[in-house]
Amino acid sequence: MTADTRVPQTPQAPEGLSRRARYFVEVHGLRVPHRDLTPLRETWLEHGIPAAEIDRAVAFQGRWGGIALPPAPEYEGGPRVLEADVPEGSDAHGWRFPAGGCRVSMGHGFMIGPGGEFGIDADRWTPLHASTEGWVEALALADHAGYWAKTITKIKGGAVDELDLHGFEQVPEVQGLADTWWRGKDSLIAVYRGEAAGFDAPQCLRARIYGGLDAWALGGT
Repeated sequence: MTADTRVPQTPQAPEGLSRRARYFVEVHGLRVPHRDLTPLRETWLEHGIPAAEIDRAVAFQGRWGGIALPPAPEYEGGPRVLEADVPEGSDAHGWRFPAGGCRVSMGHGFMIGPGGEFGIDADRWTPLHASTEGWVEALALADHAGYWAKTITKIKGGAVDELDLHGFEQVPEVQGLADTWWRGKDSLIAVYRGEAAGFDAPQCLRARIYGGLDAWALGGT
C-alpha cells in the first residue's frame, strides 16, 4: 500500500462542476495525502470483488480521493475526507464502496452506490444525490446561500412536509434524490430526507430556508 506523502495542497476541482462549486472546492477545500488503491487490486480480486467494481473505486479515488471540504450542514458535517475503500455487496443486491470516513461517530456511513449515487448506509441504503458531483454542488450552494441570506430558518420533523413549494423549482445541479434544493423568487430551500428514509424515522426530516436573496445570491451556476 502506498500513499501520497506530500503536504496538503489546494485541490484542482474535477471537471463537470458548476463555476460556484469549482470555486468552493478550490478556495475552501484541501487535498491531503491519500492512498493509491492500485496495489490492492489483486487482493480484492482474490476476495471475489468484481474487477468492474474495483475500477469504479479506483476511478473515484483518482477523481475525488484526498479532497477535504468544509462541513456539510447536516449529517454531522459529512465525510471528513473523500476517500474510497474496499467495495462491498453482491451481484444480486448491488455493489457499493465507502466515500470517506465520518467526521464523528455516526449510525451510518457515506457510500457510493451501484449507479454512482452518493448516499448513506444506515438501516437501509439511501442515495442522497445522483452523483458525488451533486453532493459537492449541494455543499457549495449551502455555503453560498448561508453567506448571502438575510434569514436562515431551520425546520424539523413533520413541518418539513408542510412546506409550501408552490412557485419553487428544483435546483438541477445538486442532482437531488433523498435530498433536494428548491429555488424561489427570493429564497432557497434545502430539504434533507436522507436520515429520515435511512432510519425510517420521520422525526429526522430537516429543512433550511435561506431567505432575502437577490437574483445573484439565488445561486445561478
